[in-house]
Amino acid sequence: MIRTSLAVSAVALGFAATPALAQTKWDMPTPYPDANFHTQNIALFADDVKKATGGALEIKVHSNGSLFKHPEIKNAVRGGQVPIGEFLLSRLANENAVFEVDSVPFLATSYDDAKRLWAASRNATEKLLDKEGLMVLYAVPWPPQGLYAKSPVNAVDDLKGVKFRAYNTATEKLAKLAGAVPTQIEVPDIPQAFTTGRVDAMVTSPSTGANSKAWDFVKNYYDTQAWLPKNIVVVNKRTFRALDKKAQQAVITAAKAAETRGWEMSMKETAEKTAALKQNGMTVHTPTPALMTGLKGIGKEMTDEWTQKAGADGQAILKSYSGMK
Repeated sequence: MIRTSLAVSAVALGFAATPALAQTKWDMPTPYPDANFHTQNIALFADDVKKATGGALEIKVHSNGSLFKHPEIKNAVRGGQVPIGEFLLSRLANENAVFEVDSVPFLATSYDDAKRLWAASRNATEKLLDKEGLMVLYAVPWPPQGLYAKSPVNAVDDLKGVKFRAYNTATEKLAKLAGAVPTQIEVPDIPQAFTTGRVDAMVTSPSTGANSKAWDFVKNYYDTQAWLPKNIVVVNKRTFRALDKKAQQAVITAAKAAETRGWEMSMKETAEKTAALKQNGMTVHTPTPALMTGLKGIGKEMTDEWTQKAGADGQAILKSYSGMK
């Protein structure tokens, strides 16, 4: 990893220092496998950039955490080790609460609500990342999050003491408030974590569930539609500005297309992957009223906490979001 990182860093910095090259190659790390719709959308984005620049800018996608692990990607782009990368936006919650607004349970539970929330929070997100030398290209949501469990869950009390997979601070907080025991597990490690007993339940999308073949280790899926967290693609500003104007415009145009396409892919993914869970033997449950009441109570508590943490920016986001409904 050290040798690879140094090599990538040298190449990336070389791009940043050179205003014009006959051909520029960017390495782009992503945490998710090739079969994931986010990665497929990124591949199309890279193709669009290559075509628009006549091959002058080529983006090589490194999927499934093969170049940098998920927690390393944002800082790898910021530090110039790679020019561009994708990561789950809410992973940055410890840096600023604004980054996790899309993971506050039951704040935005539909695609229409998620679009409004992104419109309300995008400017604040871009300003925060801009201070770190990062430029936002686009963001795409995951399908609405549902609950996977080895044992039936009819109420929040059924989660007490359950070993619970977390992937950001919001899921960790949710687990604790439900009385579960959270453990941070990255996507590639989900199957092993369940089969070895490290975790017995998780909240994630039908996409991640199907790609992980969740039917091999759990039988219950509850369609809670708790929130729609987003992946975000950012580019190192210095590297971007080193491109000629044509290449810059190609990247921006391709990013806009990727965002539109990605949201459509996500909606399609929701239906297809939920059906796949059922077709492979999982029981897809409509949550009981008791379970939803308990989860929404946790969501209200987390919304109040988030508003306090996010301060003036958070209040402005919620005010703008509420005004769009």
